[in-house]
Amino acid sequence: MTPQTWPCPLPGGETAQEYALAFDKERTGRLLIVPALFDEANRMRRLTVETMRRLDAAGIDSMLPDLPGTNESLQPLLGQTIDGWKTAVRSAVSHFGATHVLGVRGGCLLVPDMLPGWLYAPVRGANILRQMMRARILVSREIGREESRSELVSLAETGGITLAGYDLGADLFAGLNALEPTASSDLTAIEQETVGGSGLWMRAEPSESANQADALAATIAIGIRQ
Repeated sequence: MTPQTWPCPLPGGETAQEYALAFDKERTGRLLIVPALFDEANRMRRLTVETMRRLDAAGIDSMLPDLPGTNESLQPLLGQTIDGWKTAVRSAVSHFGATHVLGVRGGCLLVPDMLPGWLYAPVRGANILRQMMRARILVSREIGREESRSELVSLAETGGITLAGYDLGADLFAGLNALEPTASSDLTAIEQETVGGSGLWMRAEPSESANQADALAATIAIGIRQ
């Protein structure tokens, strides 16, 4: 496992060096992973990396790039858009020479339809935002301030909003709210029942599961080798 950087395109034609975690030995099978979004990315990262370790042991390369504005990126989240993220993913596919792709939760919204692969526990963008707004409403209520979901949506669509500590611009909010997981005959959904146990994104703190990592890696490895 090695940290790498990759040239991520920015609006205006410039690029920024973004971080990627990679198991890269220039093997035939090369999986690009589009990570979960926002707080789910933290909760799912251990499982994602452990899955990558198992794929490496199975002779498959895998790469986990940061999207601009996420994880270690120096780009501001407030300036990101869905189109910008999708462009970044396509660029990462090309840069790393990926042969397959895996979307994790919200990452399934950004997976390109140019490669075969998998959508692990895909979720609609509106559902991600609904959970984040619910968390904000509960926190506001605890400090004596009432907010409704309709009020938050109106605020977000006009000037952006902060949800669960994440600053979302109006364009990103609107784009995410309308986004559905990528649909393609080459992309297979992996439901949680296939992996087993409860989804780690539902836990209060980041966690891990060796059994789930085993099952997820096995499903992908079998698919790549077919």
